[in-house]
Amino acid sequence: MSVRDITQKVEAKMKKSIESFQHEIAAIRTGKATTALLDRVKVDAYGQSMPLKQLGNVGVQDAHTLMVQVWDKSMVTAVEKAIRDANLGLNPAAEGQSIRVSIPPLTEERRKEYVKLTKKYGEDAKIALRNLRREILHGVDKLEKDKEISEDEKSRSKKDADDLVHKYEKQINDLITQKEKEIMEV
Repeated sequence: MSVRDITQKVEAKMKKSIESFQHEIAAIRTGKATTALLDRVKVDAYGQSMPLKQLGNVGVQDAHTLMVQVWDKSMVTAVEKAIRDANLGLNPAAEGQSIRVSIPPLTEERRKEYVKLTKKYGEDAKIALRNLRREILHGVDKLEKDKEISEDEKSRSKKDADDLVHKYEKQINDLITQKEKEIMEV
């Protein structure tokens, strides 16, 4: 295994960390309706806990309203209860086989809480990147110890690993700034 192989393998993991971070912050409420808000909602249906997506279509009706079109009429009450109990501060209202979910405006205090949460997720993602950097460094140290690379190549590889982490940390910082702007927008 070469330095390049190790770096490529770890960079793929770093990209997955960024994607995971993006998915986590997508579910954080802003003042606008987004289908990602209901991604984590689990419904007790057919004797098991199922993601809401498997029981109906979720769509944005307007900037402050989501519509959930439930496929099975008998599941409307269960879906409505699951949205209410998901601790998102939402109050769904059933209308036939559809459920209207109004997104209430956020209070200033709640906005600040969501910004803090976004930053916490960002810090967790950065820690994951640094742990992956350690994986590169251990691999490079092993290659040098096994006399497969020179000391110069080892130090160059460590600098490349640092540059890689900085590149992805910048992406995380940009995503945090963007999300913070969305949250604080009234």
